[in-house]
Amino acid sequence: MRQDDLWDAGAAQRYDTPGTGMFAPEVLGPTVDRLAALAGGGPALEFAVGTGRVAVPLAQRGVRVTGIELSTAMLDRLRTKADEATIPVVVGDMATAVAPGTYALVYLVYNTIANLLTQAEQVACFRNAARHLGPGGRFVIELWVPELRQLPPGRQATVWQCEPGYIGLDTYDVLHQHVVSHHFNFGEGTEARLFRTPHRYIWPAELDLMAQLAGFALESRHGDWAGTEFTAESRSHVSVYRLP
Repeated sequence: MRQDDLWDAGAAQRYDTPGTGMFAPEVLGPTVDRLAALAGGGPALEFAVGTGRVAVPLAQRGVRVTGIELSTAMLDRLRTKADEATIPVVVGDMATAVAPGTYALVYLVYNTIANLLTQAEQVACFRNAARHLGPGGRFVIELWVPELRQLPPGRQATVWQCEPGYIGLDTYDVLHQHVVSHHFNFGEGTEARLFRTPHRYIWPAELDLMAQLAGFALESRHGDWAGTEFTAESRSHVSVYRLP
């Protein structure tokens, strides 16, 4: 499954859920607050800007935001919310594409670094972030913690969300550190719609080593955007890396 094939017009439309899910104020508000503070009045670059879930409200806060995005379908949807003058976007892969200028902040949210399916591509993403930052610049990553403790011998899948109308489960290939997320949406009838996305999962310690290879040092790690303590029970983390 190629990433640019996955994120087509249908996926871009389903991605936007205004006011609910990852667009809910209690989710999006702390994200934008923290990123605005980390930008410190400087410009920001979002890798995989998508439909502008974070970039649009961040720009409305006065932060100058530029994006990099592989999917033209996602970009088309962003353009219904903000024009090129408001949020300029470079079409390309977040591991290699270059945006003009130097930034105070590069950020990559909602597990998206895992869309790069090899370790080499993920390391290249860190190096690309460093390339865009000035001295003291920060690279922020939001990423889930692999739930391998829920996989007893012989089991290959975990259910990570189950609610009316939706079931989310992951199938793991622990040998190659790959996971496929399966999203089942259904109503009252017998039919269900399935959307699948492949990922390469990364342990926090491995992520820190990737950062070191690109010249970063870990500045902070929390369990969420609001600054909750990161513990052994945390299901995700927000990690801030900084250049010297």
